[in-house]
Amino acid sequence: MKQPVVSCTPDIVGGTAVFHGTRVPVQTLLDYLEAGESIDDFLEGFPSVTREHVIAFLEEAKDRVIEAAS
Repeated sequence: MKQPVVSCTPDIVGGTAVFHGTRVPVQTLLDYLEAGESIDDFLEGFPSVTREHVIAFLEEAKDRVIEAAS
């Protein structure tokens, strides 16, 4: 079974969506990207998140947007 990309647990950051296995909210990545920062900048600031986490999250988000638009 594929490991989840994002998890929400009440006892981790109050149930905020975080990268699975970390305490880093996915919203933080989106904030970085919105501000014009790169994925590398984000990864440098949050070493518990891997590039694979980020790519998997973006792929999943892309798939959901495309599915919702279809």
